Amino acid sequence: MDPTARIPRRSSSPPRFIFLRTPFSPVNPKQYHPNLRIFLSAASAIALFLYLALALNRINSPRFGIIIDAGSTGTRLHVYAYTISPETRLPVIDQASTSEMKVRPGLSSYSGDPAGAGASLLELLDFGKGKIPKDRWGDTEIRLMATAGLRMLDDEVREMILDSCRRVLKSSGLWFLDDWASVISGSTEGVFAWVAANYALGMLGADPTETTGIIELGGASAQITFVTGEALPSGFLHVVKFGGNTYNLYSNSFLRLGQNAAHESIQESLSLRGLKSSGEESTASRVYTDPCSPKGYSHSVSPTSVSFPTAGSSSEHHSIAYARGNFSECKSAAVILLQKEKDRCLYQQCHLGSNYVPNLQGKFLATENFFFTSKFFGLGPMPILSDFESAGRLFCEEDWKKLKSKYQTLDDEDFTRYCFSSAYIVALLHDSLGIAMTDKRLWYSNQVGSVHLDWALGAFIMKSMEQMGWRASIIHINSPTLHGVIVLSSLVIFIAWLILRMRKPQLKTIYDLEKGHYIVTKVSR
Repeated sequence: MDPTARIPRRSSSPPRFIFLRTPFSPVNPKQYHPNLRIFLSAASAIALFLYLALALNRINSPRFGIIIDAGSTGTRLHVYAYTISPETRLPVIDQASTSEMKVRPGLSSYSGDPAGAGASLLELLDFGKGKIPKDRWGDTEIRLMATAGLRMLDDEVREMILDSCRRVLKSSGLWFLDDWASVISGSTEGVFAWVAANYALGMLGADPTETTGIIELGGASAQITFVTGEALPSGFLHVVKFGGNTYNLYSNSFLRLGQNAAHESIQESLSLRGLKSSGEESTASRVYTDPCSPKGYSHSVSPTSVSFPTAGSSSEHHSIAYARGNFSECKSAAVILLQKEKDRCLYQQCHLGSNYVPNLQGKFLATENFFFTSKFFGLGPMPILSDFESAGRLFCEEDWKKLKSKYQTLDDEDFTRYCFSSAYIVALLHDSLGIAMTDKRLWYSNQVGSVHLDWALGAFIMKSMEQMGWRASIIHINSPTLHGVIVLSSLVIFIAWLILRMRKPQLKTIYDLEKGHYIVTKVSR
């Protein structure tokens, strides 16, 4: 045998391979997946940064809120632009962007046509929406708060008027819930005014003893609100919390003790007294002495304000007031009115008729007609009550013709108004509430700095604080900015994935039959 036959020949032909060309075959995970993770992480970080930047910009950009003050003579819409202070978490009002508009008549005038009340808000809503960027309408709260005008109506009529307003507010495009249209009490009005005053003074969140009370003298009613340490009877305590501090407030409203209502009541009382003292009740008109008007000023009392049915007759008597300008007598008449029904007091002390009022504590802001009277007499922001007495006495006891010459732009009815108000203020604050004639703790003003003191401002602050936590989540969830960020993030991630996929190398997979395994190699593009 040929010895060489025992030795197998080594094949000189190249080994056989199976070529499998796959343009996108799986890559080695150790080689490529880390790059993918890094890229996607970077894309996610960029998307998160963009979201936070846009969200922070939205938080720092002005927000808006609307309060509709539905009063008895008209309806006023307030637009508040604000940001949130990161330190105090209180709204910071942008006074330059805050605006208001009023329409007449008030909602109570629609008692005969409740369904038409809502339409009276349309002009106000157009004004308010015009002050707010359209993309912020959906997260701008709008609240309607009605006062004394609607309080005096029957429950059924009042609710029909509110329902008419709710329908219009719901379709406005602003953020509104049904219970955001309501009638508020006089004491709640007082609390809102207290909040507005102490917000303007920078005292919200401060020690309760450092806050300032507020006394309002409106046309129909007066309000008193202040922090007290006394234990209050049920119904008079209002608890307000700001910045970790709790404020126990006394707040009460005194209907018909406002300046105009009190003046009318005193004129009626004086004319009745004059009629009875004359013993001639059959006379169609009667002259009575009016100590609350400057000397020589005569005016007639409207039969709609004062009327006296005679025995066996339904005719009305016209009363003519003859002014003799006596400050002391005018003040005495005011004290009688303020102490009316005091014998019905059910509490330990009643400073105003049968109404409970605790001892006044701390400093006070005196607003509305307190301020207007002080301004008219040129007494400045911090007069003492003896200043009102001196100025009022000189004014009331001066001859009307001389006053007319001195105050040529003053309407005739203003002469009796300011004579009366000076005496009424002393009777209310000194003779009834016990403030000393030389006490300097009252400040007479309708604004603090650039902030106008209005209960609607206090209502806005309280309601925005109540809704703050919940509202923030609503804004984020429903925010079109967030939706845009989500879409942008998804787009960034998709583009990153697409680019990474396109940049994957083309591969050639070879099966080596001799070695019995696959060989993967890159293919040049």
